[in-house]
Amino acid sequence: MTERERFITENIGLVHSCASKFRNRGIEYEDLYSAGCIGLIKACDRFDSSKGFKFSTYAVPVILGEIKCLFRSGGAVKVSRRLKELSLKVIRAQEDFAVKNGEQPSVTQLAEILGESEELIAQAISSNVRILSLSGNDDYNGRDIDLPVDSHDESIAEILSLRQIISELSENDRMIIKLRYFKNKTQSQTAEQLNMTQVQVSRREKKIIEIMKEKLTV
Repeated sequence: MTERERFITENIGLVHSCASKFRNRGIEYEDLYSAGCIGLIKACDRFDSSKGFKFSTYAVPVILGEIKCLFRSGGAVKVSRRLKELSLKVIRAQEDFAVKNGEQPSVTQLAEILGESEELIAQAISSNVRILSLSGNDDYNGRDIDLPVDSHDESIAEILSLRQIISELSENDRMIIKLRYFKNKTQSQTAEQLNMTQVQVSRREKKIIEIMKEKLTV
């Protein structure tokens, strides 16, 4: 198992945590979980630890984004014909590799064997993934799932999403949000501290809020 695969496996609890928030809302848990897995893979590949955030802080919004896309698309994970065919090839390749080598192949090895990108192989695997745990009491790979996010508090995921969005703002925009919404400063007080006019703060604040709303609904 590669370091990338191990990292994804260690954080699979994030997917269960996010998917569990949407139980009984008209979509099968297996589809929620599959969409969440795609989000986890994307988050793993795009995560930049140099920004100083924990992986869960970055990954949760990405996982939720994939799950929300599932609802917008009508409730079923859309899998292309090519991806379905590749999934079958992956299964056969895994079986052949295991027989010859006595162990399961890594995503990198499967990509080399099948001549496809690692990302596409990962998507093919996630499209066929089985539910390994339908409740927090089941074991995952022989151990209890340690959910990094409190699955009983549905607001936590949104808070993490908001923090991630704020972190992506420019320094000046972050200061406007900090002063206005965390320090309870008026627009005039904020303008004075940032060497801006009250009108400039008002216009920029409105624009920032619009940007943040758009990203929260993605």
